[in-house]
Formats: sequence, structure tokens, C-alpha cells
Amino acid sequence: MPQGFAILHDDGCVAFFTDPAKLDADARAHLGDEVRLHPPADFGTALDALSGPVLLDRASVPVRVVERLDAAGVAHVWGEDPCILPKAQKTEAELTATRRAHLRDGAAVCEFLAWFDDQPPGSLTEIDVVTRLEACREATGHLLDISFDTIAGSGPNGALPHYRVSETSNRTLAAGDLMVLDSGGQYLDGTTDITRTLAVGTPGEDERAAFTRVLQGMIAISRLRFPRGLAGRDLDALARYPLWLADMDYGHGTGHGVGVYSCVHEGPQRLSRMSEVPLAPGMIVSNEPGYYREGAFGIRIENLIAVREADPLPGGDGATHLDFETLTFAPIDRRLIARDMLAEAERLWLDGYHAACRDRIGPLLSAPARHWLERQTMPL
Repeated sequence: MPQGFAILHDDGCVAFFTDPAKLDADARAHLGDEVRLHPPADFGTALDALSGPVLLDRASVPVRVVERLDAAGVAHVWGEDPCILPKAQKTEAELTATRRAHLRDGAAVCEFLAWFDDQPPGSLTEIDVVTRLEACREATGHLLDISFDTIAGSGPNGALPHYRVSETSNRTLAAGDLMVLDSGGQYLDGTTDITRTLAVGTPGEDERAAFTRVLQGMIAISRLRFPRGLAGRDLDALARYPLWLADMDYGHGTGHGVGVYSCVHEGPQRLSRMSEVPLAPGMIVSNEPGYYREGAFGIRIENLIAVREADPLPGGDGATHLDFETLTFAPIDRRLIARDMLAEAERLWLDGYHAACRDRIGPLLSAPARHWLERQTMPL
């Protein structure tokens, strides 16, 4: 993906400053006549020649651009990048492609999970887990890169939400540990980001109770219907409510925006008490509540979901509502679920989700992984 700077002119044309050697004939044809290519060295001169006022977004513009405009006497105003919101609302073609990427990625994750369950406690390190999972994605033949450095935190390392394993921090997975595994892949047709918390051996009762509360929050967001116009700050608390009932919480947002073969963190939408951007059809966000007990264990469960128009319900007042389409398909560790804590509607959602995993991912798996998946997705 070529990088560069661009100037969007008021006539709708774009001046794109990038190394022309990075664009083949197909890319140039796709850009069309309204995107004019220039060498990167010409960017400063082009800024000097603008008549202004120039709209700048504080969230993305480099300081040097502001300094250059000021030095040239070109007026500028602050505002939101007009490209960000349309980019966040994915087209149906982009959504169709990313669904395909998620099925491929989900199959790779299932191949890993089936292998992981065959390894006895004490036989793996965190680095072993990272290496094997990345190899499963590479084996798809479509992986361009991982979405970010894989988070594989076991025991107390899992209590660090943004933990990155190193040679010095690398732990051996022991019986009773929880493993927080947060990973993703960049494919030409989509970007994935999935977190599963895995039991090593038999989990404790405290761990199972906390995991189930996190799962309840994730299910609450997954099942949600909400009026058009609400933002992430209006929904974030729903994921935390089961934890709040036990005086628990987590210190990060419930979700971030995600692109399609681009940044795995893409705005402006978020599921966060800080986000004021209304959610709109086509936006992709993560749904990832968690819980972290310092020095002991961590829990996070993450699926990616897409905002869509909700089907009207009989007896409703006709107002337009939105809901979420789940994009991520990989089973959730049943050993960590305290079934009696789940309401009937929550159990039905989970059984339906696992049935969808079985139907959509099963045909893509090797025979051993398919048999594993069938066992892991039996109804609660």
C-alpha cells in the first residue's frame, strides 16, 4: 500500500504525492483522472501555492504542514477531515470482501485452537503460541501481514491489556492459567482482530465467574438494537453492566473502529464513553469487554461487528433502528462459562453463534480441526 500526502481541492480533484514507482498500471487506472500524481518532493511547493483557507484536522495533520502554510502566509482553519466519515462507512463490496476474510481467518484460528487443546499444560510458552498462530494464518496463502504484534499473555501477563511477549517475559503455560490471545491478520480483502481467552487445564471458579460476566457484556452488545443517532458513549455501559454488578470493570474502551485492509484501529467511531460520533451503517467496530486482576489473570473476548439497518419489529412504532452483524467466527471456550449465570436469551445467542461457527467455518477446516469444532460448538 503506497504511502504519501494528498491535497483535496475544492473542485473535487486530489493531488497525491507519492513515489510513482509504487503504483502499477492497474492502480493508476483505478485512481482515474481526478487523482493527479506528483513526486513527494513537490509537496512543500504545492502547499506554498495554495490560496487558502485550507481545512486541517488536528487529529492527523503533521506539525510541519502547519508550519509550512504559516511561513507561506496561507490561511488555514481547523475542522474534521471530510474523508474520514465516508471512509468509515464501508460499501457493500467492502463488507462482502471482509466477511470472506473473516471466514478464512476464523478457520486459521480454529486450526490453531484445535492444536492448542492437544498440548498438555507445561509444554508451551507464550512465544510458542504466537509462532503457531501466525503459522496457521500464513498457511491460508492469503496473509499479507499480521494486524499487530500478537498479544499472548498467560497468568499474570494476561492482566496487562497491551502485553507483548519478549524473551525475558516469556512464560510457560501452567495448569490453571488463563491465556489472553489477541491477534489478527491483514488480507487484501479485509482486516481481522479477534481475542479469545483460553483455559489451560481446569480453570478456577473465580476465573469462570469473571469470564462469564465478560461474556455477558459481549453478548449484550452483539444482541443490541438501538435508535439511529446514538454514539459509542451511549452503548459502552451495556458491556460493563454485568461486571459492575460484581464491583468489577475494565480500564479500556469496549471497542475501536476497524478498516478494510488498512489500519486495524480506524476512526472516527468507537465503542467508548469518550466517543461522540454517531454510529452509522457500514461502520465496523470491535466488541471487546474484558477484566484484569493484577498479578493473577486477564480476560478479554473480542469479535468484530458491523453496524447495519435493523429489520423492523411487529408492533414497533416505526422508528429507524440499527443493530450489529457479527463478522468474527471462532468458538468461545466453554470450559470458562458458568452456564447457570447466563440468562436464557444469552444461552440462545451463544448456541446460535456456535452453530454459525460450525456451519461457516467447518467446511474450511482440516478433518481433525473440524471434529474439534463440532465438539466445541455443541449447545450449552
